[in-house]
Amino acid sequence: MPLLDPTTWQSHSLSGPAYTVTEPATGDSLATVVLAGPEDVAPAAEAALAARTEWARAPHFVRAAVLRKAGDLFGTHAGELREWLVRESGSIPGKADFELHVAAQECYEAAALASRPAGQVLPSEAPRLSYTRRVPVGAVGVIAPFNAPLILSIRSVAPALALGNAVLLKPDPRTAVCGGLSLAAVFAEAGLPEGLLQILPGGAETGAALVADPRLPVISFTGSTAAGRAVGEAAGRHLKRAHLELGGNSALIVLEDADLDAVISTAAWGSFFHQGQICMTTGRHLVHASLYEEYVERLAAKADALAVGDPHRAQVHLGPLIDGGQLAKVHGLVEASTAAGAKLAAGGTHEDLFYRPTVLAGVDDRTPAYAEEVFGPVAPVRAFGTPDEAAALAATGAYGLSLGIVTRDPARGLDLAERIPTGIVHINDQTVNDEAVAPFGGVAASGTGARFGGEANLEAFTDVRWTTVRGDVAPYPF
Repeated sequence: MPLLDPTTWQSHSLSGPAYTVTEPATGDSLATVVLAGPEDVAPAAEAALAARTEWARAPHFVRAAVLRKAGDLFGTHAGELREWLVRESGSIPGKADFELHVAAQECYEAAALASRPAGQVLPSEAPRLSYTRRVPVGAVGVIAPFNAPLILSIRSVAPALALGNAVLLKPDPRTAVCGGLSLAAVFAEAGLPEGLLQILPGGAETGAALVADPRLPVISFTGSTAAGRAVGEAAGRHLKRAHLELGGNSALIVLEDADLDAVISTAAWGSFFHQGQICMTTGRHLVHASLYEEYVERLAAKADALAVGDPHRAQVHLGPLIDGGQLAKVHGLVEASTAAGAKLAAGGTHEDLFYRPTVLAGVDDRTPAYAEEVFGPVAPVRAFGTPDEAAALAATGAYGLSLGIVTRDPARGLDLAERIPTGIVHINDQTVNDEAVAPFGGVAASGTGARFGGEANLEAFTDVRWTTVRGDVAPYPF
């Protein structure tokens, strides 16, 4: 029997309208789901917290076993889940396989969290035992986007569950199955208690209700910077923690000693992977002036050689953009950039939602596709003369998510990186990387710092409680 059975995958009723999940490559209907409205949040939170009582008391090895089993099931059901990722989100199969691999690893790493030392013994001035203990926050609201729907859901869902919490997950409706309902099916088969994970596919109003609900002291949000600001402001008003992983306009710096034979493939991957719909996408190529002309020529040739098409029915390098709204945004930024003087070295055209990988030369601070996050397969290339200029250009702008530096001298690359505010640095690699064991997050308009991976998950999804114990009742002078 398939993991995802359309007759049973939404086991509880929601109040919103029916929504047709479509395949971006063809426009075909893949499924019909019922959306959650704001009024569905409170009963879902109550049900999740009711289920959580026994889960939080369960021995750590019980919770760990469920997480390990879930990780295994992402492999067991890889074929079915891969097809959903390819057809629903427009991923090429390799990108879908990467998501499945990371999802499994997130579950395995989360399983290890369940038995992590939970606190510290503290010195005390009084004759007592004094210690801290990490306790689950209770229930976590997770709001996840469409672009890497499985990874960007599971990286919060798995550790939050492992640490004894309940979870309300609001996936983007466009990827309601591969980013939401598939997780529910996997965890149900893994033995997670019923009701502990609530799936609420819905729009911005439903997300706002998650942020406002007093039963959810922690919100984990991944999405645009504009939406993240609204989430952060609302969370502040409600005195709750918001972990925000937001947009980016990441730079790849190519120093004069770089090997162009090696770097062009790396550069193309950074800008064109998953049609550029990745927060870490290389949005600015900063290339030493001595290499600039050849770099543009070779990157454009690489872009022209890449196949764009339906990833479910053909072997391609790029699939479709997620929908017409995203297409209009991407193409609008490209057209505005050429109107502002940028040179179109490759691409700039599309057929339906299939946008050709695009290279823009002659860009500057006024070029829209250079100054803004495009979220599409667009590579603006700009020359620099000195490392000081490269550092200044890379540090300019609102974002600070990821940075790549290519050089034959790694120590020089590390030194340059110290001068650029960013949450992630890769020397001799492009900007798009992710591992379950690594902290992930940006600075400035890219988010509130590392909030995913390893120790960061402990901080994100638990509270620290101070406890003291005395043998006798404490005496006081009155």
